[in-house]
Amino acid sequence: MKDITRRNFIKSTGTAGFAFWLGLSARGSTSKALDLATAKNFTPFILIESSGTITIYNTKPEMGQGTFQSFPALIAEELEVSLEQVTIRQSNGEKELGTLQRAGGSASIRTSYLAMRKVGASAREVLIQAASNKWKVNADNCYVESGKVINRVTKASFTYGELAEDASKLELPKEPKLKEAKDFKILGKSGKRPDIPLKTCGKAEFGIDVQVPGMVYATVERCPVIGGTLKSFDAGEALKVAGVEKVVEVERVVGKYHFTGIAVIANSYWAALQGRKKLKIVWDTKGFETFQSSAYEEHLRSLGKQDGITDKTIGSVEMVKVSPKDTIEAFYETPLIAHHALEPMNCVAQVKGDKLEIWTSTQVPSSVTGSTPNDLHAIVGFTPDNIKLNAKFIGGGFGRRLYMDYIIEAVNVAKHTDKPVKVIWSREDTTEQGPFRPMTFSQLKGGFSEEGKLISFQHKVISPSYFESMRPDYDKTKVDAIMVEGIGEQAYEIPNVKTSYVRADYHVPVAAWRSVTSSTVAFPHECFIDELAYKAKMEPFDFRMSMLNKPSDTKRVMQKLREVSGWDKKSPKGKGKGVAVWEFFAGLCAQVVEVTYRPDKTIKVDRVIAVIDLGEVVNPDNVRNQVEGAIIMALGAATKPGISLKNGQVVEHNFYDNPLVRINEAPGIEVHILAEGGKVKGVGEPGLPAFAPALANAIFAATGKRFRKMPFDLRVI
Repeated sequence: MKDITRRNFIKSTGTAGFAFWLGLSARGSTSKALDLATAKNFTPFILIESSGTITIYNTKPEMGQGTFQSFPALIAEELEVSLEQVTIRQSNGEKELGTLQRAGGSASIRTSYLAMRKVGASAREVLIQAASNKWKVNADNCYVESGKVINRVTKASFTYGELAEDASKLELPKEPKLKEAKDFKILGKSGKRPDIPLKTCGKAEFGIDVQVPGMVYATVERCPVIGGTLKSFDAGEALKVAGVEKVVEVERVVGKYHFTGIAVIANSYWAALQGRKKLKIVWDTKGFETFQSSAYEEHLRSLGKQDGITDKTIGSVEMVKVSPKDTIEAFYETPLIAHHALEPMNCVAQVKGDKLEIWTSTQVPSSVTGSTPNDLHAIVGFTPDNIKLNAKFIGGGFGRRLYMDYIIEAVNVAKHTDKPVKVIWSREDTTEQGPFRPMTFSQLKGGFSEEGKLISFQHKVISPSYFESMRPDYDKTKVDAIMVEGIGEQAYEIPNVKTSYVRADYHVPVAAWRSVTSSTVAFPHECFIDELAYKAKMEPFDFRMSMLNKPSDTKRVMQKLREVSGWDKKSPKGKGKGVAVWEFFAGLCAQVVEVTYRPDKTIKVDRVIAVIDLGEVVNPDNVRNQVEGAIIMALGAATKPGISLKNGQVVEHNFYDNPLVRINEAPGIEVHILAEGGKVKGVGEPGLPAFAPALANAIFAATGKRFRKMPFDLRVI
C-alpha cells in the first residue's frame, strides 16, 4: 500500500511553538492518500509540538466499541510512544480526512490496520533521520524509545519535540518499515482504554450532555401512524405554557421518507414537553391507519411462493434429482426490532446566517460535513464549508446513528430561532418512530443423495428492501445485497446452492442494526443446517465438519471451538448444547450455547463459548468486551418482544413493554480469540449472528422443540 505521501508542516503561534503535523486521508476510498502538498485547513493524525506534547487524532467515532484506544494504538505502536504519553483527540468531520471519519460495519480496524501503522512508522523514520543528521551518524545507529531518538553508541537522546523542526524538512517515506509482531508493546496486549476513566468520572461529554450558552430546548410531536402527514395544528394552548417560545413545523428526512412534525421550542426541556402535550394536531394518516403487523406477516408468508430474484448459484439446484423422501423444507421468521441505544437521539444546532454549527453524537461525522450528494448539506441547504461539527462520545450506536434524520430535524428547528437549540427525543420517540431492523422471513430447502450426502441447498429471503428504504433511486428489479447478506458465502462445501430474494412493499423505514441483516438470516441458515444434520442422522458438529474439507478460516474456527467448548463431552439429561457459525463482510465467529431445561419447563441459558477470528488483534480485552456485548444484544433480539404495529402505530413504547436483557438473565460467556495473521477482520458485529441459531439448536437438543420464529419465549417451552 502506498498510503503515505510527502510531509506537511505548519508553524503555529502561541504556546504550542513549532508543530510537526502528519496525516493521510481518503477521497472516496480508505486506501487512497491525501496529497498533503495541496491540503488546506488540515487536521492530521499526528501533531508533535516543540514542547514535547504529542497528539494523535482518532477519526473513528467512539460509541463503546473502543476506537478511542484501538485506533490511536496503531499509530502509537509504530511511533514508539505509549498511550499514556499522548493526548487523544476526536476528529470533527474535517474535510481533509474525508470518509475515514465514520464508524460502522466493524470497519475501523479491519480497514485501517496497516494504513495507520504506516502513519506512525513514517513519523518514526523521519524523526530518526533528523536525529542522525544532527549527530552526523548513520540512521542505523539510532533507535527510538518512549518518545525519544537515542544514539546507540553515545546513548545521547533527543525528544520528538526537539526534533520536530528538523524533521519537518524531510520527506516522509511512502513505504516505511513496520515493526515485527514480536516487538509489539501495545498491539495484541491487553491495555487500559483512555475513555473509561472519562466516562466513569463523568468527564466524557456525550451529545445529550452538551450545553451551549443561550441554548433553548425543543421536542417534536410526530405522527403516531407511520406514513401519516400533517393536515393542520393549533398551538394556542401550547404557547400559553410558561417558557414556551415558539411552535413550528419541521421536516425529518430518513432515506426516501420525509416526515413533518411539530416542534415546541422552550427555555427548558420540561417546558417544551408540557407544551407538546397541549398541541392540537390533525394528521392525515393516508390509509396507513389500517396497517397491521399480523396481516403483513401473512403477506410475507404468501410471497414465499414466488421464485424471487436469483442472488448466487453454485451448480444447479434445478438439475439435481432428489427424491421427496430425501428433501426437507422449513420456513423461518424474524421480527421488526428497534435499536435501543441507551442515549436517545439528540442534537444541538445553531444557525447564524449562512453558517451552521452542530453538536451531536453521530457515527458519520464525514457525512455531516461532507460534500457528496448524499451528505447533510444537500438536505439542509448549507454549503459544506459553512457546516461545523462538534462530535461527541456516543451512548450507543448499533447502526441507528449511521442516519442523520435526527440531525436534519434539529437543523430545521434551528432555522426558526436565532439561538442554539437542543432537540431531544424521548425514549418513546426513539422506540416508536424508527427506523427499525427489517422483518425478515426465510424459506429453505435441502436435498440429499441416495447415499445421504447433502447435494442441494436453497435459501430464499422474503423481506422489505433496505436499499429501497434508504435510496430513493434504488432499482427494485435487482437483488438487495444487504437483505441476502452472507447466505451465499458460507464455507460449507455443497455442490448445488441457490440463494434468492423476494422484495416486499413496506412503508416503514428500515435500517441497519448491529451486524445488519446477518442478525436475521444467520438464524434460519444455521438452524436449518442443524435440521439437515438430523435428517442425515448425523451429530450437528460432525455434519458441519463433513462439509468443511478444504482449508478455510471457518474450518479453523470450528476446530478451535470444538476443542475449547468440550463439545464431545455428552450433556446430562435436561441439558442441551447447540452450535452455529457465521461469516460475513464484517468478520467470522462461531459459538456453542449450553442450556438447562428446568422442571418448570423454562429454559436457562447457562454458558456461551465463542471463537472469533480476527487475523490481527489490537486489544484482546476490548475484543472480549465487544463479543460479550454482541451476545447479550443477540439474546435480547432472540428472546424479547420485537416491534409490532396495530392500526398503523407502533404498539411498544419503552423498556417496560420492549425490554432489554436483565443482568440475572445473562449467561456466562467465554471468548477465545484467533489472531494468527492473514486477513484482518472486524470485532463489533461478528459476535452477534451465530448466537440465536446456536441457542435455538441448544433448545432443540434439550427439549426436542424446534423454534423457527423469533423471538422465542424462554419462560415456557
